[in-house]
Amino acid sequence: MGGAGAAPGAVRAPMDQVGVCGLDSAGPLFRSARGASYGTAAGISSRGLRGVGRTQKPESKKQEAGDRMLVAIDTATDYASLALHDGFQVLVEHTWESPRRHTVELLPRLAAALEQLGLRADHLSGVAVTQGPGSFTGLRVGMAVAKGLALARGLPLIGVPTLDVVAAAQGRDRRPLCAVLQAGRGRICTAIYRWRGGEWRLREGPRLTTWSALAEETTSPTLFCGEVDLVGAEALAALGELAVLLPAATRLRRAGFLAEIAWRRLNRGEADDPATLTPIYLQYPT
Repeated sequence: MGGAGAAPGAVRAPMDQVGVCGLDSAGPLFRSARGASYGTAAGISSRGLRGVGRTQKPESKKQEAGDRMLVAIDTATDYASLALHDGFQVLVEHTWESPRRHTVELLPRLAAALEQLGLRADHLSGVAVTQGPGSFTGLRVGMAVAKGLALARGLPLIGVPTLDVVAAAQGRDRRPLCAVLQAGRGRICTAIYRWRGGEWRLREGPRLTTWSALAEETTSPTLFCGEVDLVGAEALAALGELAVLLPAATRLRRAGFLAEIAWRRLNRGEADDPATLTPIYLQYPT
């Protein structure tokens, strides 16, 4: 696939800026679990975060169970997902449709996931979060919770581009992989990946485009995954053998794959600075 047309650029946005993939803002950030100044997210209070991240002396057995326990948070779009991963396997994963409800649903879901394993936030050893592209509000909520936990608990924080998580769910293939997110107003966010070294690696993007432009640029057999709507499915079907739309179940973005990407980075000794990790949004070049 080529880069014909006006290819937008990826921009890492300060948390107080508006405009992620062309979607609108819904509010500032909230305070950390220890009460440090961290703003307020729309509808998420510092009390709500303290309920998840309160400091308590854990029982030794439970602390041992949580010595390696990473929470992965993905609220980048209307589909939200979170997972608890011990570095070997996914122990809990919740993925659900949450249009404009991340603010009220994320913390209760996180508390329920920890409770399912008999753990508290005290037992976490790392936090991963999708950093975009995605909806402005969704990214802000996910970033706020992830940064709050990381700062309050002193945990390493890993930010992962949203489309990397989409690609990670797909199996090995020699053909290029195009991962897609809906961007609103007839636009889509896309990135192209190639299988290298046992994983899908970014080759091009992310960028904003349209289904018609993407179809025109597809000149060799390509796999497509992610948020493919009816318009996209029709555009891809018209390409015949040039477009392979992967099964719907594998196109769903899951936090378990976000956690696996994060663990690979943590095992290499990598982590992001909560003070500088910012969302990625896309814009057309001026």
